[in-house]
Parts: sequence; C-alpha cells; structure tokens
Amino acid sequence: MKNVTTKVKWEHKKGESGSSLGSMDLMKLKALSDGPPKELKIRLIKVESGDRETFIASEVEEKRIPLKDISIKNTASEIIRSCKAARIKGKFKESYLLPAFCVKPILPTEELIPREKLNPPTPSIYLESKRDAFSPVLLQFCTDAKNPVTVIRGLAGSLRLNLGLFSTKSLVEANADQMVEVRTQVQQPADENWDPSGTGQTWPCESSRSHTTIAKYAQYQASSFQESLQEKGSDEEDDEDDEKKPPSSLETPNKDGSKETCNSDVLSLLRWKPQLQELQKLPAFMRVSSSGNMLSHVGHTILGMNSVQLYMKVPGSRTPGHQENNNFCSVNINIGPGDCEWFCVHDNYWQAISDFCEKYLCDMDYLTGSWWPVLEDLYNANIPVYRFIQRPGDLVWINAGTVHWVQAVGWCNNIAWNVGPLNGYQYQLALERFEWNEVKKVKSIVPMIHVSWNVARTLKITDPDTYKMIKHCLMQSMKHIQILRDQLVVEGKKISYQSRVKDEPAYYCNECDVEVFNLLFVTSENSSRKTYVVRCEDCARQRNPNLTNVVVLEQYRTEELMNVYDSFTLVRRDLGVPS
Repeated sequence: MKNVTTKVKWEHKKGESGSSLGSMDLMKLKALSDGPPKELKIRLIKVESGDRETFIASEVEEKRIPLKDISIKNTASEIIRSCKAARIKGKFKESYLLPAFCVKPILPTEELIPREKLNPPTPSIYLESKRDAFSPVLLQFCTDAKNPVTVIRGLAGSLRLNLGLFSTKSLVEANADQMVEVRTQVQQPADENWDPSGTGQTWPCESSRSHTTIAKYAQYQASSFQESLQEKGSDEEDDEDDEKKPPSSLETPNKDGSKETCNSDVLSLLRWKPQLQELQKLPAFMRVSSSGNMLSHVGHTILGMNSVQLYMKVPGSRTPGHQENNNFCSVNINIGPGDCEWFCVHDNYWQAISDFCEKYLCDMDYLTGSWWPVLEDLYNANIPVYRFIQRPGDLVWINAGTVHWVQAVGWCNNIAWNVGPLNGYQYQLALERFEWNEVKKVKSIVPMIHVSWNVARTLKITDPDTYKMIKHCLMQSMKHIQILRDQLVVEGKKISYQSRVKDEPAYYCNECDVEVFNLLFVTSENSSRKTYVVRCEDCARQRNPNLTNVVVLEQYRTEELMNVYDSFTLVRRDLGVPS
C-alpha cells in the first residue's frame, strides 16, 4: 500500500463591493469577507488488490496549536489557524513586546550614588581624521545602551563640513520668507528655573508660541547681539557680584524675553539642496536617510524626524526637557558661533522624571508639557545628570530614550534630526513608547507597526535580538488583524480590499490618534466635499455600535502578510544567508 498526498482546494469568492467613496476609488474594491481561499487536505491512500488499484480518500486533520502556545517559531499558517480556532470574545489586546526579549541594560538604580558621581563625565570623542568618523567602533560606542549621550568633538573639521551653509546669512539668502515657529521665554541661568514671582525654583517652563519668517528672526538675532555688545561693559560688574538667585528681570521680564525657532523643515524645499548635500558627508548611521535607519522605511516624511530641523537661537533660548518622539536617537550639530549647554539623563530614569512632572505640572504632563527639571530634585532622587557644553562644529548624539534639555549660551544656529539604528535597544524603546503613548492617548509620530512590516519586507536583519523583537511584533500584528477580521465576518460585515499605493502615509484614528494598520474603518463625513475619515474599531463603534455606514477597508491580503512573515528570517552575519 502506498500513500499519496495531494490537496483539494475550495474557493469562495464574493462579488464586487457596491460601496462608493469617490476619491478613494472604492468602486473597484473586491469583497473578501470570508478571508483567503480555504483548503481541505486529502490523503489518497492507494490500495492494491490483485491486478486492481483503488484509492481511499482520507481527510488530513491539521494540527491547531492553542493561541497561548504560539511563538515566533511557528509559521504564518499555524498562527492564522490558531487565531481561527481561538474564538476570542470581545476586544483582543496583547502587547507587541515580549518581556523575555528585553535588552535593556541593568543599572544599579537602587544603590545610593555618591553626590560627586551624580554629575558623571560626558563621553566625548575627539576625531582626528575622516577615517575615525567612519570607524565601526564609533557606531558601536554611540549606540551602546549604557551611553545615554556622546559628544563628537571636531566632527565638522574632520569631515570638512561647510557649516557656513547653515549660518544665518546663508539661511536668509536661501529662503528669507520661510515661516518658522518662535518660542518666547524668560531668560535665566541654565541650571535654574524660577517661578514667575522669582521666589522659588519650579518645573513648569513658560514658553509662548508665535510665528515669523527666517528674515525677521535673523534681524532680531542680529539686533540682540548688537545690544549685548553695547551693554556688556555696564553688566560685567553686576555679573561678578551675582549669586545663586534669580535676576530682578525675572519678576518683570522684558517684552522680547528669549526666542528660539523650531519646526523649520529644511528637507521639503529644493532651495535647501546645497545644505542637504553637505550632510551626506556624515557617516551613514548619522545621516538623515540611510538603509539602516528605520525612519527611512516609514515611506513618507515626518517633519523634524526624517527631515532636518533648524533652530536659530539667542542666549537663553531653551529646548525644554523631553525624550525624542518614540524614543528615537537624534543628531544635533551646533553651527555656532556661540555654545549650547546640555543636560542629559539615561532612559532608565525617565519614569522617575515623569513622576516629578505629574507632581509639579498642574495642567500639563510629561509627554506633552513644557518642563525644566530642578537639578536638586534629581540629585535628591539619586538620578545622575550629564552636563556639558556643545561648541561650534560639535555633534551631539542622543541615544535612544535619553531625557535631555538644552539652553543656548550664545548666539547660534543648530540643525537636528532623528535616526533609528536597527538594533534591539532602539527597537524595544521605540515600541515601548508606542504602547505607552496609546495608554496616555498621545499620538505616536512614528507608526511602529507600519514601519516594522516595511523593515521585514525590505531589510535583512543579522542581529538576533532585533530579529526576535520585530518577528514577535509581526506575529502579534497578524493575531490582532486575523481575530478582528474573523469577528467582523461573523457579524456579517463586508470587508473591502484596497491595496496601498506608493508613498501612501500610515493611518491614524481621527478620534484617538492610535495607529490604524491594515483594517481601516472609514466613513464619509461630507458627501459633497468627498471627505473621508479613518477611525480605529473602538472609536468607530463608539459612534455606531453596529458599524452602519462604515466601510471596512483592508489594505493587505492575508496571504501577503503571511508571505512577508514567513520570508522574514535571521540572516547570518558572516555568510549573508538565512540561518
């Protein structure tokens, strides 16, 4: 008797969707309510009896693994089958992170640190040649999870960067009328933050917002410098006698205070081409765009993150305390001619600082508020603070998750952007903040689920830790999608397929700002203007529990995601082949 295995395929197809959503071209959508084509595996058992041959058809039962036992070792088919067998009731919610894959360094946060060590020396690398800048050792040092910040001294000189392209004069010549955001603040010492009455130090950092042009701010910057030269002589004696107390001007600050521009997106304008070309001289891991940068796989521009951000400053201009969006690394180059003073704290202490913000910020919070830490509060809480001066031509590398705040010492310009090196530490912190943002109802500027699928689709990962975390995220994403999909089908809801187009941005819920991946809940808000709004399932059901007049769009076929998942394998670094 011989066994012959074959497959008999059952297909069930729906007709074309009758929905009409104008510009979204939903007339062409194909309904896939019943999911991918179904298969019934049949084993044909050959039976020989004398000179006759007959076959017995025997159905092969496919093993279904309990959903709780599914891991990244399972195939996409096994994951989908487990989801279908699970019969989840209600909202399915599991983390995209697995604690077992954690790569955070273990720092002795419980041990009391001597006061003299609460100001640790800042790692500063002095480059002597272009070769030093491109050494893989530099990348390893900067991205080491134990180093919250690295100052690279003399980078501009070693790479022969023409920083003059970013001088105020060059910026005005390039695009004088470009609008920039201005922050008006009260000027005070960098290590102090006094309340409006000048009677005590506090965490809230006053900062009002307005807008102007590069040309007008350049004029303010120049006139501020001229005024300081005239006043310098009379102020020197007062400065020598000044003690640790707020200056009298704090009680009645002058009308201008101190200003800083931000959110000036250099990348979007062709007239900035010489400036952007100059930045190509940087090592690949520091560039605005590179294959190893997760932010280069978003598929669209995120202002100030995967595009260059410009700052023009006068003395006292502050960038209040913060972590970068989704805890990504950042690069900051001081153009000069003045210095900047930085304060940095390792990611391990962000929760403690968040607790201070919750305690002292009345109507603001850690993620969205404007705050300036009181150093004594940090020292008393056993939190080390790195403090250093960034001189013209120096590059500051802020590692993933580092809490930092900055004040201009002199008149200067800075350029900055974010990068996402493909390592486990960066990926874990980015995904952690993605989930924390959802809890705090704050938009994650980086659509991490969208990015994770793009990375898996286009890159080969050689680091085991990074691979495991991305693979787990994809697995969780498939589980969320399949379980939600099955629930919609049971309810009789039609799911319409519309594939993504080139450069189409990731989607966020119009109500709660959570990333909406693959299954979009779309409504027509204004039929005359053809305005369509995307929501997540929760917000769509809050408006209409039965999802009446809601079109459910599916942007990826299940088979497509399954293929990406199964094809995403760890590549051996030495051989460049899947392991």
